[in-house]
Amino acid sequence: MKALQYIAFLFPLFCVFSLATKAAINVEVTAIVPGCGNSIIESGEQCDGSNLGGMSCSTLGYSGGPLSCSIACTFNTSACVTAPIGGGGGGGGGGGGGVGVIIPSTNVIFTGTAYPGSRVVVLKDTQIVGSAVAALDGTFQVSVSGMTGGSYAFSVYAEDTSGVRSSSLTFPLAIVANLTKKVTGVLLPPTISADKSEVKHGDNITIFGSSLPNSQVTISIKPNSGVEFALSRVADSTGKYSLSLNTSSLVMDTFVAKAKSASGTEATAFGNAISFIVGTKNVDAPRGNTFLKGDLNKDGKVNLVDFSIGAYWYKRTLSEEFIPIEIERLNGDGKVDLVDFSIIAFHWTG
Repeated sequence: MKALQYIAFLFPLFCVFSLATKAAINVEVTAIVPGCGNSIIESGEQCDGSNLGGMSCSTLGYSGGPLSCSIACTFNTSACVTAPIGGGGGGGGGGGGGVGVIIPSTNVIFTGTAYPGSRVVVLKDTQIVGSAVAALDGTFQVSVSGMTGGSYAFSVYAEDTSGVRSSSLTFPLAIVANLTKKVTGVLLPPTISADKSEVKHGDNITIFGSSLPNSQVTISIKPNSGVEFALSRVADSTGKYSLSLNTSSLVMDTFVAKAKSASGTEATAFGNAISFIVGTKNVDAPRGNTFLKGDLNKDGKVNLVDFSIGAYWYKRTLSEEFIPIEIERLNGDGKVDLVDFSIIAFHWTG
């Protein structure tokens, strides 16, 4: 009973800590009334901006010339060469009525910056609904079409060219039918990895990842018992950054590292965290993502979701065939107790 009271005491503290440490994200959400200006051909439109739906002066019956789109989202044929032949004007009008593929008018568009060549993925209520590859400058746009009105939880993450996934940014959005909603200025935090899961005291460990191109990357390193410190590196034009850390000045302990980046007036929040040990031997780290202890749902964060999962399995029997919370990510004794909650508290990211 005292243990449960202790958990009940911790829960509101975790809530406060989560709110206090949550970084502000530079996101602008705007709604666009269906019609011209969103580069999407919708019902009743022949074209929209530079989007001509695959049509040209030739397909409209002219012999050539540049086709453009008017401010009313209708074809502007003033620059087309020669008049349509044999009543082609009627044919041109018919072509306008069947222009390409009409995209449904309820859409969500995400734009922002990740890392050059990274795969940016958008999820709706945990299901993947769109993806795109970031350009050479790291910018991306992912469009989700065919939506219906309602409230949804969207998440955006990036997977860098090494296959390491960033932390996810979540956007609860209320979608209105027949509107296009844009979420702009999405800045994905850096990915982070290390070449060792344990490094022999006095040897070097390399911490590396992907970030915004040419950005200033701040790497925060915190020992289990001691003072957190930070080091900076500048990412190259491809977004890659690397830090070689000599451990001779560090104590033998477990450390947690995480990274954030800034470029001009733009700055990200801290991304996923990794852990490593300064000990008596060198152990290579596994390739790909490494997750913190306490990250029970493997989303790169330790927060109230992980706490609630742990609370559900508190003192319950864990099946060897089905261990939903991956108990090895806590203290590995086959049960969930206050020791495990202290692990979650230590690795807390909010």
